[in-house]
Amino acid sequence: MVPRLALSATLCGLLVACGGGGQSERAATGPAASGAGVAKAAASAPQVSVSVVRAQRRDVAVQVEATGTVSALSTVDIKPQLASVVTAVHVKDGQFVGKGQLLFTLDGRADAANLARAQAQLLRDQATLADAQRQLTRAQELLSQSFVSQGAVDTAQANVDAQRAALAADRAAIDAARVSVSYSRIVAPSSGRVGQIGVFAGSSVSPSGPTMVSITQLDPIAVSFNLAQRNLPDALAALAAAGAAPLPVLPGARPAAGGASGAAAAALLPALAPGQVLAVLPEGRGLRVGRLDFVDNLVDPASGTVKVKALFGNKDQALWPGAYVNIKLSLQSLPGAVVVPQATIVQGARGTAVFVVDADGLASMRPVEVLQPLGDEAAVSGLKPGEKVVLDGRQNVRPGVRLIERGSDRPERAAGGASGGASGAAQRPAP
Repeated sequence: MVPRLALSATLCGLLVACGGGGQSERAATGPAASGAGVAKAAASAPQVSVSVVRAQRRDVAVQVEATGTVSALSTVDIKPQLASVVTAVHVKDGQFVGKGQLLFTLDGRADAANLARAQAQLLRDQATLADAQRQLTRAQELLSQSFVSQGAVDTAQANVDAQRAALAADRAAIDAARVSVSYSRIVAPSSGRVGQIGVFAGSSVSPSGPTMVSITQLDPIAVSFNLAQRNLPDALAALAAAGAAPLPVLPGARPAAGGASGAAAAALLPALAPGQVLAVLPEGRGLRVGRLDFVDNLVDPASGTVKVKALFGNKDQALWPGAYVNIKLSLQSLPGAVVVPQATIVQGARGTAVFVVDADGLASMRPVEVLQPLGDEAAVSGLKPGEKVVLDGRQNVRPGVRLIERGSDRPERAAGGASGGASGAAQRPAP
């Protein structure tokens, strides 16, 4: 019995000694041992073959994109001033007319007769005035000879003044009659395109009746769209910068050659100045460049957007009222911004970042902030110009992993012994 108890005590002592030694060893290592383990694991990890690009510095235009609706600057509904009958129609449906061009002729015979009567009344009153002036002259002569009293002269003077007032009334009546006569000729109040004509010769028209025709101005033309509230200060500054300058005409404003898509044609355009607006026509029909012309005075509380209007030249009528176009508005410029491809940016739980290749050929994750998307590229902060950023193969990259640039034959990239070199050669794609 005693030997068994001694053996059990001896085994317990050995277990306690072993357990205490392990705990003291873990306490001695701690975080330092963990960091060393990560570094050791990264160093022992296989090398990753990637392609890299260098961050570039260049001036970048801050732009926003939206879908806009083409709208005419003015649409005028033509109606008669007086009730009458149409005697002639001088335009056709869809015709372009200039300001002051004759559209319709109405029956104005009654107004012409009133004008003639007013002119005849003027002639009669002119004759009466002449007689009154002669009577006044005679009365003044007789007064000088003491043959009439001063009252007779005053009466003659009153007759002259009354006839002069009658002449003024006659002239006013003639002007009014001429205005009425002018209503029989309906002319275009502005240049534009005639819509569908709703009357014909012989139709009765009145001011309260239906519209005879509408004239829509097509050149220049406007595109209306909504802008987010956060862009309102930049939009106001861009509006002030654009001012009332002439509409821009850039090389890219011509239709896209060869049926190129609007996006492809947009790449050929120079950078837009603040306040300039690019309209991409659908179906690859080309581009138009205009300028910011209007920012509304209130923000829609339901959507958090403000209405904005841009002005475009439209001599070829490529922009048509009611059509939809894609809009790109330049708000400001970022001089000397750092630009990288969008494909290099990694979206993570902590935000956006890129993998940077350091001087030792190791990967490190660098947090960045996207300042402005630029299609396939983006302007970012957090990088320096010239730094190498991982483009292809970043899905296999982890911080601390040694990287091999595709197409690079520098010996330090293949360091790590024969096994490391073999691993890198195995992962490098065949030429």
